[in-house]
Amino acid sequence: MGRKLVMLAEDEDGIALALEYLIAREGYDTRRVADGNLVIEALEEAPPDLLVLDVMLPNRSGYEICQLIRRSEGLKDVKVLMMTARGGEVERRKGLALGADAFLTKPFATADLTAQIRALLGGELDA
Repeated sequence: MGRKLVMLAEDEDGIALALEYLIAREGYDTRRVADGNLVIEALEEAPPDLLVLDVMLPNRSGYEICQLIRRSEGLKDVKVLMMTARGGEVERRKGLALGADAFLTKPFATADLTAQIRALLGGELDA
């Protein structure tokens, strides 16, 4: 089966690099996409086990992407961890209502992120 794939939809380079490092350190493969339209293409090309999805992306919002994933038969097994810098309760509820599996508000503790990822991916790593 190999390593699990985490796709990272984040347009800010600094944040993306930090997240990629953290996710790789946990033993997962990562793939980064920085544009909302490209996220859809990348998902169809190679569906990840988990999508870490920023709400604010160029061309398409994370909310739109989350909705598309939940309507797609081929992507129904993809876990979605949404994150936003505008972390009001309204945003969190909207993300979860649209089908996100979990929601983090930036800035977040790295331990919170890795704990969420482990929980969503079942915690066990395939050797």
